[in-house]
This record gives sequence, C-alpha cells and structure tokens, in this order.
Amino acid sequence: MHSISAKILETLNNGKRQLGEDALNHLSAFIQSQLLEDQSFKDKSGKSDTYYTAFGWMLCFVLNIKLNTKKMAEYLSVYNENELDLIHYASYKRCQLLHYLMSKGSLLTWLKTHRKQTIKTLESFRNVPHDDINAPYTQYIWLSLLEDTGNKLNDSENVSNALKVYQLDEGGYMNVKGGSAATTNASAAALSVIGQITDYQFDKSLEFVKKQQHVSGGFLATGSSPVPDLLSTATALFVLQCYQQSPNYEAHDFIEAHWSESGGFIATLLDDESDVEYCFYGLLALGAAQSNNSDAKR
Repeated sequence: MHSISAKILETLNNGKRQLGEDALNHLSAFIQSQLLEDQSFKDKSGKSDTYYTAFGWMLCFVLNIKLNTKKMAEYLSVYNENELDLIHYASYKRCQLLHYLMSKGSLLTWLKTHRKQTIKTLESFRNVPHDDINAPYTQYIWLSLLEDTGNKLNDSENVSNALKVYQLDEGGYMNVKGGSAATTNASAAALSVIGQITDYQFDKSLEFVKKQQHVSGGFLATGSSPVPDLLSTATALFVLQCYQQSPNYEAHDFIEAHWSESGGFIATLLDDESDVEYCFYGLLALGAAQSNNSDAKR
C-alpha cells in the first residue's frame, strides 16, 4: 500500500493538472514569495520554520519550482534532531526526503526513497500534539513519519483500539479525551491511520465527515463553526478520496473562492492573507475534489 505521503503527492499532482498555465504561474509566484534566502519557507510571522518548509518544498517538488539544493542541505545541517518536537521532527525528516528527491534532478518515485532509518521513539518526544501520544493527530503524524523513514507500525491493533477512546457516539473523533464535540480534522486523522491499517475498508465514521459539509461545498471544523474552512475541506476531501467515497456536494467553487488575488489560498472568506501551508491545502483540496466529485450532488 502507498504511504500517506505518496497519496498526498499524487493528490497534489492531480490538483496541479486542474490548473492552466496562467493559474500555475500565479500560484508558483506566490509560493516563491514565501521562500527565504536559505531556501526555507517562512511562517505567518515571517520567520523560517521547518513545518512550513515541509509544505513549501513539497509544493516546489510538485510544481517544478527550482531550489538551490546546496543551500537546502546547509539549512538542514544546522538542526539538532534531538531538540525538535514531534511536529518539527516529522517535518524535518520529510524535508530530508524532499531534498534527496530534488538533488537527483528527476522525478524519482516517492516509494523508492523510503530507505529505513533509525528514528526516535514516540515516547521520547517532550512535546507532541495535545500532549497526548495516542490522540488521532499525534498518531497521524507518527504514522506518516514511520512511512517516510521506511519504518512500520508494529502495534496496529493496539493503535486502532486506542483511537476508539477518542470517538463519540455520533461517529466522529476528537483529539482530547473526554471532550464533548468531534472535529472534522481529528476524524480525518483517525480515519487516515485506520485506513492505512485496514486498507481503507469502509468505516461508518465517514458518514460523520460527510455531514460536516456545508451546502457551499466546504467543510466545517465542528458542528458549531460559523463558516467552513479550507483546512477542514482539504483533509475531509482527501480522506474521502482515500476511501473512494464522494462528498455530498461538489466543492470546486468553494475552493476557487478561497484563492486570493495574491496567488495564494486563504483559510476562510473572513481572512485576507495566505501562506505556503494554505497553498498546500488549496492544491490538495483541488486534487481530491477532482478525484471524487463525479458522484457528488450539484
């Protein structure tokens, strides 16, 4: 089975194929505007960050934006892996993988880059999302890291059972034990992990994800969210695609409405600034929407 990263890469490429030359140039120009001299990408405050760099380098790889691979290597060399939290450690490892791909100067198959590496244990990280190693988002990041570094999830049955603690009766998942509301993103994370374990056999929790879709085509983060957002839309469409399920409504117009004049994508229609992370979500949403919209209601 393909890794989560490989599925993401395929979906991003599918999103790319939906864009004409002018649109691609506009998007690429914005992405390059977020690039710093050391070839890393800046966060919302304008500072270099490996989390944003992982998004940026993957977009550059997909969109054929040339980077200076020598500077990329220098950027990676300054980090002490042992000092990174789980999110930034996983981002750093993905950046290493992307640097390897780009340094070869050709579109190597992502699967062929998964050489087994020795990595830290999940329990050794001082900081993990929600301070919980079993939470859906933490498990999603951990599984992605394992796959990117050629490792396997050895306790898949225990992981599946542990995730049930975060599931509510309505079918959705939350990232915090004892919470009262499931979220789209926690549910997408849990379903991604379960899907990788079960080869994406149908799961009734997909119905919760579908119910989070607004008639505009976008997905709400929670049932009480005032407006749908691009992140929730991208993660929901992506996981539905992985399970070969269609959303209730066609989402292309919603996604296009979140593409700003700057060339980047915005989080919601209440926002006016973009960054490289939301460019990633925008292209991912476009690719996933194209894959599963044939059966969606219009």
